[in-house]
Amino acid sequence: MSISEQLKKEFSTFTFVLIAVAIVLNIVVGQLVSLLKLPVFLDSIGTVLVGVLAGPWAGGLAGLLTNLIWGVISSPVAAAFAPVAMVIGIAAGLCARYGLFRTWWLAIVSGVIITVFNSIVAVPIRLYMFGGITGSGADFFTAYMLALGNDLFGSVVVMVFTSNLLDKVVTALIAWGVVKAMPGRTTARFPGVRSVS
Repeated sequence: MSISEQLKKEFSTFTFVLIAVAIVLNIVVGQLVSLLKLPVFLDSIGTVLVGVLAGPWAGGLAGLLTNLIWGVISSPVAAAFAPVAMVIGIAAGLCARYGLFRTWWLAIVSGVIITVFNSIVAVPIRLYMFGGITGSGADFFTAYMLALGNDLFGSVVVMVFTSNLLDKVVTALIAWGVVKAMPGRTTARFPGVRSVS
């Protein structure tokens, strides 16, 4: 199947509706977590859902648009992390395509894989655009690592990976649970579900 055929299959009317819902879900949950200064983000549940249900390109678009819109509405920091959000959606879609959302424990594996790709993109942005500090609850961990005598790069790498590991595993499990709970009539409209059920 060519790329254009794959994209046409991935981007149905239902996919665009799902992307819109995912953007709202990501921003509302992410804003709530940010206000509470929790050490996780939970702002990519919708992105992962889109990736699992509709495929990697749709998931990537959901993540990208979430952070760009969020950046315009209230948080310029979110816009800077738009490439990270895009990678999360793509990684989730690819994990689903290869059957890594079939069971709860495979969803955990997906969360770990998503974390690796997320970290590769997030660390340079956090370091070079923000000096390692973005104002999130995870900054406390970075400050703690620095207080222990670690350098900034090592502190940010450890903080990004560990905070995202918990976050993305929980996010992947929530996405898996939501897809499993959806009626077959609904999930049948999306191309990615065959790799989940």
